[in-house]
Amino acid sequence: MKRLKRHLRVVFLAVLVFLTTTIWAQEATPRQLQEMDSVEIGLLTCSPGKEIYSLYGHTAIRVRDAATGQDVAVNYGLFNYHIPHFIPRFVFGLCDYEMGIYPFDLFMEEYTEEDRGVIEQRINLTRQEKLDIINALALNARPENKVYRYNFFYDNCSSRARDMIVDHIRGHVGYRVNASVTSSYRTMVHQWDEQHPWDCFGCDLLLGVNADRQTTLRQQQFLPDSLRASFATAKVFREHQSPANLVDSTWTVLEAQTPETDLSFFDIFTPRVAITILTLLVVLASVRESRKKRIYWGIDLALLLVDGLAGLVLFLMIFSKHPTVSINLQILLLNPLSLVALYSVVRKSRRGQYSKWWTVFAVCILLFFIGNILQDYASGMNILALCLLDRCIVNYAVRFKGNNVLTKIVTRQ
Repeated sequence: MKRLKRHLRVVFLAVLVFLTTTIWAQEATPRQLQEMDSVEIGLLTCSPGKEIYSLYGHTAIRVRDAATGQDVAVNYGLFNYHIPHFIPRFVFGLCDYEMGIYPFDLFMEEYTEEDRGVIEQRINLTRQEKLDIINALALNARPENKVYRYNFFYDNCSSRARDMIVDHIRGHVGYRVNASVTSSYRTMVHQWDEQHPWDCFGCDLLLGVNADRQTTLRQQQFLPDSLRASFATAKVFREHQSPANLVDSTWTVLEAQTPETDLSFFDIFTPRVAITILTLLVVLASVRESRKKRIYWGIDLALLLVDGLAGLVLFLMIFSKHPTVSINLQILLLNPLSLVALYSVVRKSRRGQYSKWWTVFAVCILLFFIGNILQDYASGMNILALCLLDRCIVNYAVRFKGNNVLTKIVTRQ
């Protein structure tokens, strides 16, 4: 995925799209079919970058005509990061991407600057298939067709490139499937963002139950490298012809440069570490509260406020267009109802009274623990659950009749 970094490039892109549409979008003639002998169409797989939108790599299509010298990259990952509310629109599945055609050298320039690698797989196509793809690309590049509603898992730069190639093969493509190898969307995403703990945490926080379901091979091709691997072993079955390899040849266009491995503060201070430190501090405060039979209501105010705000985000995700985020059991812990109960909890705490919210919240947290069976939670979330459960217990111990077992144990000490 690439941002539209330079306005001049966008202008040139629009001009080039007009020219290619005029030249290529014509009815097939014997001469045009013969001219396809000099045309090569390849799948470009780009290695990950440093920005969050590039952690998973990128896919594009290369169309090169050796006879005319025309060499272009077809990119379905163009977006404008500066449009209003881009991040919320992306999270809620309301973000539009667009397809662009521009010189291959210009495409490679950006990847060279970012030290990212590019692998090309030349696709084994007939004359007619090449012409069909070129005409389809020209049609897709028109202003009324080039914009599409982006979806990270279901409709992205990789799936668009795949469909443009596979859907115009006059036959069918068979992939080599290893039934013993299964993977979920979450597991596949972790392969690429696990070295970025805070990005991984944020992604896992938003992903719900559906992200942990097993995926098909076609679904796994949303990742550029998975699509590359699928194409590498795929066969094309055309009528009255022997099966042929989908990929004619593969080569490295640009070697990826090994990034420096210096650890930053946030590589060490991971979400799990931060949550663990918070939990230890809360537990220490809870022990002191139990001994003094006094609740520090400010702790509950801060915890419930943050908990409720995070829960509000998860609640809003129910209305997202991304199916993988709509059902998220982490909402039992990061609970938007904490905001509703906040005033009552603090008021009763200051009066030395017990709020029933702590009982309700404790039940939600216990259900959250059971939800581990159905969903993989973000790193440290189970530790955070223990932290909040501790607040439920200590409030019960100190406020509710003063007869809680925890109070007796602490008193004896």
